[in-house]
Amino acid sequence: MDKGKKILVSGVKPTARQHIGNYFGALRQFMELSEQYESYIFIADYHALNFVQNAKELEQNVVDIALDYLAVGLDPKKVTLFKQSDVPEVTELCWIFDTITTMPYLARAHAYKDASTKGKEASVGTFNYPMLMAADILIQDADVVPVGQDQKQHVEYARDTAEKFNRIFSAKGGSAFSGGEIFKLPEPMILTEVAVVPGIDGRKMSKSYGNTIELFASDEEIKNKVMSIVTDSGEGIPKNVYALHKLVRSESELKSLYENKKGKYQELKEALADDLMNFIRPLREKREKLAQNKEAVLEILKSGGARARSRTASKMSAVRHAVGVELY
Repeated sequence: MDKGKKILVSGVKPTARQHIGNYFGALRQFMELSEQYESYIFIADYHALNFVQNAKELEQNVVDIALDYLAVGLDPKKVTLFKQSDVPEVTELCWIFDTITTMPYLARAHAYKDASTKGKEASVGTFNYPMLMAADILIQDADVVPVGQDQKQHVEYARDTAEKFNRIFSAKGGSAFSGGEIFKLPEPMILTEVAVVPGIDGRKMSKSYGNTIELFASDEEIKNKVMSIVTDSGEGIPKNVYALHKLVRSESELKSLYENKKGKYQELKEALADDLMNFIRPLREKREKLAQNKEAVLEILKSGGARARSRTASKMSAVRHAVGVELY
């Protein structure tokens, strides 16, 4: 790792299969950003406990996410890929943050408000989700956190928490710690250049809508999904089909194709299916090969966890000192 680079931190919950919206909206950018930043990508298995409460399922999901990232090109020599639970200091820091955080403040979080609006009885884990995420970000001294516009609040919570901790426990706040401010204020990196990837129903591609095309789907799955894309255009060009097509072929190439086949929606869908199959097939084959050596994948996670945790020792020592619990 190049210690002269700024630090990027991002996480993914191991709760479902990755789809092409995940790839074009985030995964591809992570690979590109790893050349510019010292990157820490964690698999948020503790966050996932809010959604998955079956040990075997969660274990498999964690391995699946690791395989997904490795298959799309994440290089463990350039990016630290690790399990959240391999850095137990995160949950310790989360508790410390809890003690300076009010319930009305957390009640404004999107995840909790969404659960409340739907009449669900939210777990403490859902209510406290922003503090665990703040700990994930701040413990690694993140400079930037790549997020979509709808996830910006997560970084705002981390910044607020860093500012509050620094104010209460820094030297200026009168603590026994004399080292000045403890936490950096991370910046959200909004990936504005990435267009919203539409699902097969025209809405944003999302697992919650059930409108996805899986990133490592079989040829047959791809065909079935593409042929079910909702088409609605008065100009002979199916907008949803075209929006997906331009992800895998240049618009200059597509121009003549869509002009020549204007109004021939089935043929355009078939062309999209062929191009998606050609794009996904090598990724799927690489993933299948990686899956044959599970131990090697687990070793990458284990090594990444040790690397990520090694960064937390001095940080947590400073935090414990600042709050007054490190006496020896």
